[in-house]
Amino acid sequence: MAVTAAARKSRLHNALEGFALTAILQSFPTFAAAALLLKLFGNHDLVGDPGVAIFVACASLVHAVIAVTLGSAIPALSRLLYEPSFFDPSLSLSEKITEWRTHPAASMQLVAIVLMLSVMAVVTASVG
Repeated sequence: MAVTAAARKSRLHNALEGFALTAILQSFPTFAAAALLLKLFGNHDLVGDPGVAIFVACASLVHAVIAVTLGSAIPALSRLLYEPSFFDPSLSLSEKITEWRTHPAASMQLVAIVLMLSVMAVVTASVG
C-alpha cells in the first residue's frame, strides 16, 4: 500500500513533505529552545510578545530552506542539516519519520532536546 501511495506522489509533494519534516523535526525544537533560553536569562522583551512565535516560525523556515538547499549539495553538511530519508519518494510520511528516528544521531538529538526543554521548563516555572 505504501509503495503504491509513494508511486503516485508527485515530486512537489515529496519535496514539500521533506521540507516540512526538516522544519518541524529539526529546526523548530532548536529555535524554540533558543527562545526559552533567552527568557531564562532574563530577557524581559520576550514576555507576552507574539514576536517570539514569529521569530521561531521564521527562523525554522529559513533554517529548513538552507538545510534543503545546501544539504544535498554539500555532503559535509549532510550529517548536520540534511536528512536524505525525508526526501525519499519511495517512503510514505510515517516511514520517513520512522527511518529518521532509527538513526542513532537523531535518537540522541531527540533525547537531548527533550531533556533540555524539560529542565528549562522546570527552571522557568520555578524562577517565575
